Amino acid sequence: MLHAGAEIARAHHVKFDGSGYPNGTKGKDIPIFSRIVAVADVFDALTSERPYKKAWSLEQAADHIKANSGSHFDPECVAIFFDQWEAVLDIRQRFKDED
Repeated sequence: MLHAGAEIARAHHVKFDGSGYPNGTKGKDIPIFSRIVAVADVFDALTSERPYKKAWSLEQAADHIKANSGSHFDPECVAIFFDQWEAVLDIRQRFKDED
């Protein structure tokens, strides 16, 4: 569990095409947990209001993730994310921030 957490912390901002940080790792060389969390993390960040920005709509966030499949995100992780869209929305609802 700690190893998986360390992989996520280290590589979930690495983009699938190797851009991003920390070290240019790309594609399937990025740990799978990091590739999964990259999609979920960006979706959560885009659809959550922050003091410095308004939340994006679900449609805008979905379009952004789909548009960046293969560059920012692992296409397989994106496909599975949207195959499980109803579950994603359920999880989002259950764990949303309180107003």
